[in-house]
Amino acid sequence: MAISMVWLAELSGEKEIIFPEICALTIGAWVSEQQPWAVNKRRIFLLMSAAALFGVLVVRYCPLPLILQVCLCFGFSGFILTACKSNFVPIISACILPVYLRTTSYVYPSAVMIMALIIIFAQWIMEKIHLRPINKFVPCKFNLKTQIIKWAKLLIVFGLIALIPFKAHQIYFLAPPLIVMFTELSNPKSPARKKPVYIVGLMTFSAFIGSFVRLFFNIYLNFPLSVCTALACIILFIALNRLKINFPPSGAILLIPMILDKNLLLTFPIEVFIGSIILCFVAMVLFRERPSG
Repeated sequence: MAISMVWLAELSGEKEIIFPEICALTIGAWVSEQQPWAVNKRRIFLLMSAAALFGVLVVRYCPLPLILQVCLCFGFSGFILTACKSNFVPIISACILPVYLRTTSYVYPSAVMIMALIIIFAQWIMEKIHLRPINKFVPCKFNLKTQIIKWAKLLIVFGLIALIPFKAHQIYFLAPPLIVMFTELSNPKSPARKKPVYIVGLMTFSAFIGSFVRLFFNIYLNFPLSVCTALACIILFIALNRLKINFPPSGAILLIPMILDKNLLLTFPIEVFIGSIILCFVAMVLFRERPSG
């Protein structure tokens, strides 16, 4: 899926087709034995499409500072997830990425819609031929007031963390997949909270592999970007298999270097390392499960 996406982007010259979160979606929807999100096929399509389109509309028609545009997209993602009773957090990246890249073309949301349909169709085929269990949607059960407070707290905490890197124009300390990671770890019941060191290491490793492969094979050796994507994905999947961890945001952070300016590639893994440590620590400390009673 990732190779086809990047190959088509190279062939057409439309860089907006490259959607790094596609790797995260395929890990969750195809690779993981149990889908990690409470979402059905219809919601995958609707949520991804709405998030991608909203992000582009914000860039086109909302003349706010960058940090406020990102916070607006973050808040919108929380709103539609709450309305749909879902924890399908990859839509956060789909919504925020066009703001980071200043994408105004409707090619981006169109590509996201098509890729969402492909993922849904392939998942349906895999269920039919018993390659994976049938995905049954169980709506998230939460108190509406508590959920609103949680997203408000997430938005405020993220906004405060983002002040320094956005002011310094170093936004990839908070790359969109890291924001997804932060949101996932803010859930006290998330299995990822049991292995925070592994999560930080995995996100940093993915950023390094993506950057190294792009820098060495694509820029220096002039290999096609699709070949670099294939190599990076193979390395990551071997690592995930050995670690016995399927953490979808690691797939998204792997492909971010494929769309970055080449001057940012050397520092990107360092930024991801620092950003993931800060976001992981804040999520673990500020979003603990309340004691019963």
